[in-house]
Amino acid sequence: FSNLFKIPFEESWGYVTNGGTESNMFGCYLGRELFPDGTLYYSKDTHYSVAKIVKLLRIKSQLVESQPNGEMDYDDLIKKITISGEKHPIIFANIGTTVRGAIDDISEIQNRIAAIGIPRDQYYLHADAALSGMILPFVDNPQPYTFADGIDSIGVSGHKMIGSPIPCGIVVAKKNNVDRISVEIDYIAAHDKTISGSRNGHTPLMMWAAVRSHSDAEWRRRIGHSLTMAKYAVDRFNAAGIDALCHKNSITVVFPKPSEWVWKKHCLAISGDVAHLITTAHHLDSSQIDELIDDVIADKNQRAA
Repeated sequence: FSNLFKIPFEESWGYVTNGGTESNMFGCYLGRELFPDGTLYYSKDTHYSVAKIVKLLRIKSQLVESQPNGEMDYDDLIKKITISGEKHPIIFANIGTTVRGAIDDISEIQNRIAAIGIPRDQYYLHADAALSGMILPFVDNPQPYTFADGIDSIGVSGHKMIGSPIPCGIVVAKKNNVDRISVEIDYIAAHDKTISGSRNGHTPLMMWAAVRSHSDAEWRRRIGHSLTMAKYAVDRFNAAGIDALCHKNSITVVFPKPSEWVWKKHCLAISGDVAHLITTAHHLDSSQIDELIDDVIADKNQRAA
């Protein structure tokens, strides 16, 4: 994972977590420990678990507006940092939002913060890449998401693109930052840097097996197939006069929320007035996608009658 996220192995530290929430909590915890007076900034499209993390860590926070496409509103971010006079912002960036699959622009965030005079070593940038963290490493033109692009830590789910049968995640951070929060435990003769302490040994083995079971070329093929299926779904929706969108390098297809019988039949995730489908690699062909879209089209025609 250090290689995937472009940080030298000896400069990185990480562990297998219980899932994306713990991975994100570790990133926020690390940022809070480095900057105890800092404020956490996260967008309205951020995963709901971050609100829980804010309460558990008792960290100052500000909710940032989102753009219509699901990306963070960078103007609102800078406005809120400036108005509050925050010297050490802790930025929670989404590398693929939960509902729309939108990717916050890491470069834009850093450029905007630099423009208001905050040095790079005076703020923290965590990336939530629960789904897209195993997509972007295997596409030809990824958006910025790595340590080389400026992040301080990143969280990825193990039970999404990787396919672990037991929910888990992984968090990777800069070793020099983690060393600053390390606590020596005398009776185990070791340093503890994790949130959960004792952890199972099964999910690391499953993660290792899943990653090692496919070559880089095979991962690229799997991701390429998933992206092709997403484009197919968008094209079918649009051909039927149904507005659907899919962000660059995303497998999340967003479309207007259909009637209850449709989203219940297909177990769709819905939020507000939209629903989405995610074209993971187990979709070997378009049959399930076609069945869903046929029902959405039939529902549209029924409501128009």
